[in-house]
Amino acid sequence: MPGALDTVGSCCLQFGKKTYRFQRLEELSRKKKMPIFPKISLRPEVENYLKEGFMNKEAVSASGKETAEKKFETLLNRLSHPPSFTTVRVNTHLASVQHVKTLLLDEFQKQFNGLSVPVLQHPDLPDVLLIPVIGPRKNIEKRPCEAVVGAQCGNAVLRGAHVYVPGIVSASSFMKAGDVVSVYSDINGKCKKGAREFDGTKVFLGNGISALSRKEIFSGLSELKGIGVRMTEPIYLSPSFDNVLPSYLFLQNLPSAVVTRVLNPQPGEKILDMCAAPGGKTTHIAALMHDQGEVIALDKISSKVEKIKQNASLLGLNSIKAFCFDGTKALKLDMIVDAEGAPPFSPESFDRILLDAPCSGMGQRPNMAYTWTLREVMSYQPLQRKLFSVAVQLLKPGGLLVYSTCTITLAENEEQVAWALGTFPCLRLQPQEPQIGGEGMLGAGLSLEQLRQLQRFDPSTVPSQDTDLDALRDASAEDMIRLANKDCIGFFIAKFLKWKSTPEKDLQK
Repeated sequence: MPGALDTVGSCCLQFGKKTYRFQRLEELSRKKKMPIFPKISLRPEVENYLKEGFMNKEAVSASGKETAEKKFETLLNRLSHPPSFTTVRVNTHLASVQHVKTLLLDEFQKQFNGLSVPVLQHPDLPDVLLIPVIGPRKNIEKRPCEAVVGAQCGNAVLRGAHVYVPGIVSASSFMKAGDVVSVYSDINGKCKKGAREFDGTKVFLGNGISALSRKEIFSGLSELKGIGVRMTEPIYLSPSFDNVLPSYLFLQNLPSAVVTRVLNPQPGEKILDMCAAPGGKTTHIAALMHDQGEVIALDKISSKVEKIKQNASLLGLNSIKAFCFDGTKALKLDMIVDAEGAPPFSPESFDRILLDAPCSGMGQRPNMAYTWTLREVMSYQPLQRKLFSVAVQLLKPGGLLVYSTCTITLAENEEQVAWALGTFPCLRLQPQEPQIGGEGMLGAGLSLEQLRQLQRFDPSTVPSQDTDLDALRDASAEDMIRLANKDCIGFFIAKFLKWKSTPEKDLQK
């Protein structure tokens, strides 16, 4: 009798003549293993600030101090590791999900030399495909020839990327093209560019084949931008999406695909994406609308706006208009007629608004070292409120506003919801569909009913676990989907209905 995954297609992992199947989520969760990477490194004042939020009076009263503290420590450990699944969104405007899934299976066969990796279609997000990440693999032999990369490059490698030349900070003096190289991440940014060796804090990422010699890498030629090390034995085995089906796929974290579904854009509507770069959610909005209607995308950095336009063109979406404009100034304060639909905009002119707000980004994974100061972290709350106030005024009565962040702080999430409900009586919190994340966190004075209407994606709900080939056992598709839903980046979503026009006195707040 076939296993449950056989109904999904290419459901088991085959390596040589042996077949390994995924161990059930419940069994994986019971494993108590030391994480292969250290917990995320934070400045002491930032860690204390974050801890105070997670161990607030409401939370400690509900679960107890020991449980709250354990949850916080688990979160810090999970943030330094990548999610258990790579998530890609299919551009259904140009191709069917099944067609793209077939193309991906063929691609992975080539990448992994015959290793068959499952590709699962998410039941609640029909245009989303999930690919499991195998690891951490602990039997990879370290080589004498080393390359050290910056932290951002290292994070990308853990998500399946190869090492590009600009990311290489240090290389052994004897490194030649074609050498097997052990790649390390300089998580604290202490390695000097061009160093021949580095004895500081570094984290092993796996092995690869050098495409260039040390001399070529550090020749000073600014045009060197290609692959410097092609990863062949990464600690986390995850497919590379470099130039893979670029018109059909958008590499996107799972909660980022959820937030657009929560917005639920409809054909013919006028929709605003206030902080849109690089355009993943913008293009998703347009695709869900069948490219019928008007999607306005704003970002105040011109290079990012060009990226939005490039992505829209690549994905064949014509309903998107991208502008280089500061969202805090997007409300028109005079009666001058719009210039070809460009910002600023008249009050109450959008059917739906997505405010995926600039934030402290503390939910991103993997991240082994967060270097921002407490002042930088706390600077986002007032900016988010400025953007939110403009969004409320731009939204039509009966319209929907979705607020989201990729951070985990109470101040930028639940506290913002409490502030919004107290500041704008014209807003009502709405239930979300699909509801995939957990409920909101205690501590902002919201009722239990209000917390249930929020979505907080919290990596601490899944203990550290190994998903290597030797550990894999039987698993149903449901188990894997459940794991993918929980073991993703930290993220937050709130949905509001504007049930009446904004009173004049509220516009000044």
